Amino acid sequence: MMFPMKPIYRFGYLALCALVALSALQGCGEDDWGPAVDPDYGKPILEAPPSAGKADNMDGIAGPTAATEGAATEVWAVTNQWEDRYTDAAVQEGIAWGFDSGLDWDEKYALWVQSLERIPGERYGETFELTTPWGARLKAPALECAEASVFLRVTFASWYGLPFYISAWAPEGNIHFGHFGVWTDKEPHYKFSNYRDRYPDYSYLSLAEAQANWPTDARLARRSLGANKDDLNEWLGPEAYAGAYFDQIFLNKRVGHFLMVVLTFTGSVHLASTDNTFNLTAPAVRAGDTLLERWQKKGIGHTLVVKHVSPIAGTSQLEAELVSGSMPRRQPKWESAASSQQSFLSYSAGGPGENADGEAYVTLGGGIKRWRIAKIINGRWRNVVPESDRENFIPRHNTDALAARLEIFKEILGTLTPEEKIEVLQQQIQSKRQHLRQFPASCSARISRESAFDELYELAEDEFGWSTHEVDQMYRVIEDYIFAELEYQSSRTCCWNSTTVDMYHIIMDLNEGYTYDSETGTCREPLVFKMVDGGYKVFSDHASTMGLSHAWVEWSADEPCPQEFSVTTDTEVVHTRASYCEAFSSDSP
Repeated sequence: MMFPMKPIYRFGYLALCALVALSALQGCGEDDWGPAVDPDYGKPILEAPPSAGKADNMDGIAGPTAATEGAATEVWAVTNQWEDRYTDAAVQEGIAWGFDSGLDWDEKYALWVQSLERIPGERYGETFELTTPWGARLKAPALECAEASVFLRVTFASWYGLPFYISAWAPEGNIHFGHFGVWTDKEPHYKFSNYRDRYPDYSYLSLAEAQANWPTDARLARRSLGANKDDLNEWLGPEAYAGAYFDQIFLNKRVGHFLMVVLTFTGSVHLASTDNTFNLTAPAVRAGDTLLERWQKKGIGHTLVVKHVSPIAGTSQLEAELVSGSMPRRQPKWESAASSQQSFLSYSAGGPGENADGEAYVTLGGGIKRWRIAKIINGRWRNVVPESDRENFIPRHNTDALAARLEIFKEILGTLTPEEKIEVLQQQIQSKRQHLRQFPASCSARISRESAFDELYELAEDEFGWSTHEVDQMYRVIEDYIFAELEYQSSRTCCWNSTTVDMYHIIMDLNEGYTYDSETGTCREPLVFKMVDGGYKVFSDHASTMGLSHAWVEWSADEPCPQEFSVTTDTEVVHTRASYCEAFSSDSP
């Protein structure tokens, strides 16, 4: 069963993927250039290349001139081509394939992503372990959702000398971020670095030399993606942000510095652009592909990377699993096959139906995508559909074929039983609770949790005849009431990304026993964690009584926050659920 997305859910996902306050290039090391902070993405993201009226060409649009090769702007040199199978380099054994495999590099990319092993996440859930050509194994880094897809592709392309670029757009024209640096259609963009001149490359080291004494770049190691530094990889050290992680996986330090730029200026809107990716037929799905959920033409969406695809023994069906980052940034979370199936079948994944503005989902750029590959054609770089994938290509104007993919996925991924659907929704709800335990102000997690409950209400009524009240009695916990859903644009708590797990414990401790009034012997509703009269006095005061004043973080606008100047008391969403005292009365099951 598929469920339409509520309008409030559409907005709530804004924080899920990329809401973080950021100056034009804070922490990126480039000149101060770029658009103003985008209110959806929370960073100075560029627009996607204009595509209205253009055909979705398998050979792509003309990109920068081939004169990029060997220029001072170059990040890494191109030594291989994606479609190579039998060159001296292509036949060598790699990190996820054997000698003389007969595979091209795009197929090897899929094998590498598939091979990354499942490990426990640092905070909750499961993630993957990154493997490098030098034998290193590192836990996945903290990323937002679109960043995970771009990070994996850039990392692999740079390791193996493969051409890569992703196109964006600014009022002065197209801007291309790639192995050649940052270029317009004709020349280097004057505001970005000459990477060859500015940053070191230690790729000349042998495997033994690199393993014995891994070189480091102090400038890269201290850099952070976000102004509020939510890209901390605490398991690497107390100040180990994205730059420190990149310093660990690239001998060519230019790639790490380049990633700080490309992840800042691009997002899901660029992955939705058919200049960078192409729409893929459902049966062709494999690891490394990207599933996009889009509920608006411009602005934020949700990005999931296909992590694992395998046939189900004795059937013609597939099992597919997804990983995704989030905001505040986190390690990409590895979803179960059942939970992943819900994403593949979502209306916003390029399916039938319309969003809250009456726009057909299938026209918004969602669905399963594969990266185009960069090639030089007639002296210009172009992102093209590989010859081996042309039968798997669906042009964006073929909306019937695009929308039909959801029904095909329903067939090839199997159908969940009602009980399995409930289990998936429970997992999604629990995941959002776990996120709130780390970031108790997160409005996106509250909204996503309630959206999952809305699906659970509908499923329970359709399949089992359960009322909303009965569902709440069976599946609600007190945290759902303490961290109640707030109106995003009317609540200052929703701009606050720097709350902590210590604050969660303070909030929960205050509510411990509060719901029972010993004098009257009656139930009281929990104290909702929200701003009241311009602050959080009842909670900060309790922190003092616990001797934890130092652990209470003061409110700050950690993302664009227009309500900062008009709101002093947050607004709760009008709830359809049972109240706490109703759900947890003595006659509750």
